Amino acid sequence: MTESASEPASPCKEPASPRKEPASPRIGWDGPPLEAWDAWRPEEAARRLAGLDVPWCVVGGWSIDLFLGRETRAHGDLEIAIAREDFARVREHLSEFALHVVGDGEVRALGTDELPPADRHQNWLLDPRANAWRLDVMLEPGDADTWVFRRDERIRAPRAQMVDRTREGIPYLEPRGALLYKAKALVPKDQADFASVAPRLSPTAREWLREALAIAHPGHIWIEALR
Repeated sequence: MTESASEPASPCKEPASPRKEPASPRIGWDGPPLEAWDAWRPEEAARRLAGLDVPWCVVGGWSIDLFLGRETRAHGDLEIAIAREDFARVREHLSEFALHVVGDGEVRALGTDELPPADRHQNWLLDPRANAWRLDVMLEPGDADTWVFRRDERIRAPRAQMVDRTREGIPYLEPRGALLYKAKALVPKDQADFASVAPRLSPTAREWLREALAIAHPGHIWIEALR
């Protein structure tokens, strides 16, 4: 499923919910416990990443709220996405913090100049002075020009059509991309995000998301809801 560069084709207050631990029994856990999550807000992340010369964008629930221009629910974390090939440059830019690779029950501090394993995409950023987790850095395929869906690389589009910016300049994944990731689990917060943003999708975005869901999640309940 691809899109041309010129025009998108049919085929980035209640208490916050506790953050899920990595799946599977723990193998190893470097750093503070799960309760130490004290995530930055998008504005703080943008300030910390100012001057970084690689593409990044807010993803997950915060990307929905940046699109809507209001905070629709509490958020227990903040996720950003970068290209896997840019990891070393992002780590250098955030050198006062420590990155830990996450997956299969493990939270492991990365050694100096160590890259995350190819089968891991999630990395937590530790603020050592506060002993707090601040940011969830997701590694994605694609590059500065092309956005690629990590779970099914047949689904791709020009990055310029998948990433937008707030009036303050904070980059975020457009809702169609965010919802495509959220479609897998269908937990209550993801259902709430769909209910909040689906009515605001353009006809083009709705069609793109329907076709992407048909590829990644055939028969998904959101396909009919988007008609």
